[in-house]
Amino acid sequence: MKRTKDRGMVVKSWAPQVAVLSRESVGGFVTHCGWNSVLEAASAGVPMIAWPLYAEQRMNQVFLVEEMKLAIPMDDSNDGFVSSAEIEKRVRQMMDSEEGKAIRERVMVMRHAAKAAKSEGGSSRVALAELAESWKQD
Repeated sequence: MKRTKDRGMVVKSWAPQVAVLSRESVGGFVTHCGWNSVLEAASAGVPMIAWPLYAEQRMNQVFLVEEMKLAIPMDDSNDGFVSSAEIEKRVRQMMDSEEGKAIRERVMVMRHAAKAAKSEGGSSRVALAELAESWKQD
């Protein structure tokens, strides 16, 4: 904590993730690839570095990196650990490469699509209203 106090911030407990991701100063998000976190980051227009831990998160990483192209994969070593050099490499890749630029552009498209889906008359609002209506009829 002392070594990094002038360069960043470490949150040792729960943080208001949506509020943090919504800040304009956030340039990327190292995520465990849980789907709620992925949706929050995409909705905020934040590019991701995918570092899955277990269960479906590895499948989500493949989808984010290879299909949606909204994330850069974190490579772990044979023992399952990730080095500080790997983290630095991926953050620099996200911030300073053409690939990172393309990911940032795509995630902003997703942000606008998510905003449209959640707006009045948007696909998510319409689908939720239709679902609620179908429950009333049963």
